[in-house]
Amino acid sequence: MPINQDTHSKLIGYLLWIFGFLGAHRFYYGKPITGTIWFFTLGLLFIGWFIDLFLIPAMDREADIRYEAGEVSYNISWILLTFLGIFGLHRMYMGKWITGIIYLLTGGLFLIGVLYDFWTLNDQISQRNREARFG
Repeated sequence: MPINQDTHSKLIGYLLWIFGFLGAHRFYYGKPITGTIWFFTLGLLFIGWFIDLFLIPAMDREADIRYEAGEVSYNISWILLTFLGIFGLHRMYMGKWITGIIYLLTGGLFLIGVLYDFWTLNDQISQRNREARFG
């Protein structure tokens, strides 16, 4: 693992935090359970959402350590998923053309695929970056 890898961005984290009462920033930083809780409770009635304003730098450091840097950008992938997920552009960006086209034709596989990607996108990108690095 490279020293000082910067897989996630605080700027993107704060951008997603704006929608954080729906859990977007928590999913981005690899916290799908609390992301789901935030989604269903509006960021624990906006209190947890506000507290996260101060927790983002720590979540960013943890994500930088946890995930594999490489040619596929976490930031681009998450922006595409968050704002255009039903069109599958995040999957096409990662080179997953077949599932990207399926998402495009089915509204993100009827939104279930988009939800799956919110839970697993960081791991999918790490896997892709590992494969690109080690073959």
